[in-house]
Amino acid sequence: MEDLAEYHGDISKKSAEEILAEAGRDGSYLIRDSQSLPGSYCACVLCGEWVYTYRVFKQQDGYWTIELLGQKKDSSEKSVTLFLLSRSRTKESALRFSIL
Repeated sequence: MEDLAEYHGDISKKSAEEILAEAGRDGSYLIRDSQSLPGSYCACVLCGEWVYTYRVFKQQDGYWTIELLGQKKDSSEKSVTLFLLSRSRTKESALRFSIL
């Protein structure tokens, strides 16, 4: 994870929101460590003036899962970037992500 440009490590939700607000582009996103669930990550996505946060988990088999609307969605991707980009093209997300 550390080698990804969009990974910002152990930053707070507020810091993530400030970084995304400064970017000011719909679909901009970053990944940060989850503060409430160690070992998982949060994908924070800017949409208008709002930042939506989704919990992202790496499964034991190396594939990724995201929590959307309280349900976990599995992936066939081992790359978190490709996984998030694939989720951005589903009916559940009208966003197009931009790496920040």
